[in-house]
Amino acid sequence: MDRYLCIHAHFYQPPRENPWLEAIELQDSAAPYHDWNERIANECYVANSAARILDGQGRIAKIVNNYARLSFNFGPTLLSWLEQHAPRTYERVLDADRQSQGLFAGHGSALAQAYNHMILPLATARHKRTQIAWGIRDFEHRFGRDPEGIWLPELAVDVETLEVASSLGIKFAVLAPHQAQRVRHRPWEDWIHFDGAGIDPTRAYRCNLPSGRSLALFFYDGPISRAVAFEKLLANGEGFAHRLISGFNDSRPWAQLMHIATDGETYGHHHPHGDMALAYAIDYVERNQLARITNYGEYLANYPPTAEVQITPNTSWSCAHGLERWQSDCGCNSGERPQWRQHWRRPLREALDWLRDEISPSCEAAARELLRAPAEALEDYISAVLDRSPASVNTFFARHSVRELDADDQVRALKLLEVERHLMLMYTSCGWFFDELTGLETVQVLRYAGRAVQLAEELLGRPIEEQFLARLDLAWSNISGNGRAAYERFVRPGVVGLPDVAAHYAISSLFNGYRGRSSSYCYRLDLQESRVLENGKSKLALGRARISSRTTRERLTFCFGVLHFGDHNLRASVCSFPGENAFRDMAQEAAQAFLSGDLTACLQVLDQRFQGATYSLKSLFRDEQRRILSRVVETTLAEAEAACRHVYEHHAPLLSFLAELHTPLPGLLRATAEAVLTSSVERALAEPEPDLERVRTLLDTAARQQISLETAELEVALRQRLNAAVEQWARKPADLHLLELAESVASVARIVPFDVNLWNSQNVYYELVQAVSAQARMRPGNGAEDLLERLAGIGERLGLAASAVAPPHSSLADETSVAPDALFRRRRAHRMIRGTC
Repeated sequence: MDRYLCIHAHFYQPPRENPWLEAIELQDSAAPYHDWNERIANECYVANSAARILDGQGRIAKIVNNYARLSFNFGPTLLSWLEQHAPRTYERVLDADRQSQGLFAGHGSALAQAYNHMILPLATARHKRTQIAWGIRDFEHRFGRDPEGIWLPELAVDVETLEVASSLGIKFAVLAPHQAQRVRHRPWEDWIHFDGAGIDPTRAYRCNLPSGRSLALFFYDGPISRAVAFEKLLANGEGFAHRLISGFNDSRPWAQLMHIATDGETYGHHHPHGDMALAYAIDYVERNQLARITNYGEYLANYPPTAEVQITPNTSWSCAHGLERWQSDCGCNSGERPQWRQHWRRPLREALDWLRDEISPSCEAAARELLRAPAEALEDYISAVLDRSPASVNTFFARHSVRELDADDQVRALKLLEVERHLMLMYTSCGWFFDELTGLETVQVLRYAGRAVQLAEELLGRPIEEQFLARLDLAWSNISGNGRAAYERFVRPGVVGLPDVAAHYAISSLFNGYRGRSSSYCYRLDLQESRVLENGKSKLALGRARISSRTTRERLTFCFGVLHFGDHNLRASVCSFPGENAFRDMAQEAAQAFLSGDLTACLQVLDQRFQGATYSLKSLFRDEQRRILSRVVETTLAEAEAACRHVYEHHAPLLSFLAELHTPLPGLLRATAEAVLTSSVERALAEPEPDLERVRTLLDTAARQQISLETAELEVALRQRLNAAVEQWARKPADLHLLELAESVASVARIVPFDVNLWNSQNVYYELVQAVSAQARMRPGNGAEDLLERLAGIGERLGLAASAVAPPHSSLADETSVAPDALFRRRRAHRMIRGTC
């Protein structure tokens, strides 16, 4: 019988955006990356879009887009982040779905997912429908087609969830084998109960629903999926392939579908180089014709289910106790802190349930004054979330408002809808999944709750927060304090309004320049006037501007005064614009005091006349605060570097003499030499025409003097220079000067005493080679084959096999790749760790 293989990967990250800024702020725990999304993207999502298959010498034989031959789903909030921050990878994901339609008889491999990973059986009926509807709309917006299947968050399922999915046009879903309760092969036969034994995973099943609708269910192979996730099966690509094939059994009389499902992050983040093992396994199966790669949609079309199944409701794939991981201390946790308990889970859920039930009905009642059918408007609000442009939001209001709304009514309507959005975001499953109440994921759901509280108190005109916190009192941390303490420490300090964003703009613009129109996170700033005065090291900025939220259309005209004493000492004041004459008087009085040199009097004017809150560098949002502080210390660093350089140049002969005698260098001299030589190499690489001979000389000097350079900084500098050289050459591949420059930089990357990330340069080179090879095949004799021969040198320096660059008719083009097993441990494999999107 026919054998079909389908590998499903569930790619997901919880939404991490600051609810007031709609952006992820700097997360130091993800260093050296900006945040955890960026870190995991580089380790997994980027890697799988251009996965390496190595040959027997550890060189790259192929670079493939794994997504094109996977079945996969991406969380909508993750795709939104990829679209903004890793656009090349985002396009490769979308392109993979288009490619899969060509490979699999018109069936795309991408599945939809409920919007923000809420545990649907624990949700209200409205949230169930909205989450699935938003997931489908997001999918249609991005992939340009209707989804056939859906991935349920944590595979948490009940009959009502399947009913909603089916009613919205979903044809199939994927579940874990233990979630099948019973099956029968014909309507007149008795049911076969499983009692936890597990269903045969190699076929599709039909699930008939109480409404009369039905949808197909696929139950993945549990043992092999667990081996991939937890048993180091990805250590060897060929072994992975054979384990997949072991799931077939010739005694089955039907066309078998061997399929597994794991977190997509398994392939690269949880298991380094797992993307390579995956690429090799798929390639190995196809080359050896061990099975036909397919996806769920194609298999379902060819082999509709004949057997009927009923599910075990209120179950999931990641909790042995059903759904208890998201509402009680059931014993499921990460295992990293076995002594910790999760008693906090139930009071956290109860507090959030109270908050939802307390404010959602009142907000819906208020929305009826503005929107014809609030529930329908909420379901359609995803169109405005996906596109916040004025035209898109105006179109949304045209569909749903009871009348033509004025500006204030539009703000109120959008805020009411934002309450509901944040009431859903606060149920993101990761808030309960891990071990500790004060962990990043749980604090994040509290932040969403905090935003809902802020908006609801303003809209409904009654206090809500204290009652919410009283319920959080019952949720106790394993480290310190309770839910109230966590909220007051991590959430309340981040609650901001328009004046706070205005202050951020006023302070940051003093360093970055005041521009007529600019953006700050999800806010638009229109500068109406500004004036910057200088007196020695001190500066005074005065002005007025208009700020508006792209999310709620809330707006404020404000005036500001920023007094910078120098270094990190700064005071700013912001207030609502008091009128032309009052503003002129305030600005003139402050300017006179400043220009007279009386900074104390100037400060008093800002405090007294700008009758609002006062701000400092501590008030800036985290990313801009870090950037400005870096600029503040630049002068100090330059002075320190100049002093170090003077000491080093004066004593360099002594360092060489000591090294020649194998005498340990004094620590202070060693540190000085490290700083100066590292800085010198960075400067040489940063030149428009990099002085590569100078770089080689400096590297030789460091080796001779036994100086260890600061490799992290140099790796970034050399990688950026190499990427720039290769990309510049790729735009003009016939330019021999640019080719020689790229080859020279690549040569330096091979001789430095540290590993250089070649990822982007390899990708650019490989794509160019493939394009030239295609041209050589289609139009022989047009010079493309000669160009391919000239490209071999830089390809070798970048770690690509000859087969990857050989002319189409060369025997080298058929060189066989080998499984990346022991090769993972080689230095060359480590050179291919991802670094940029």
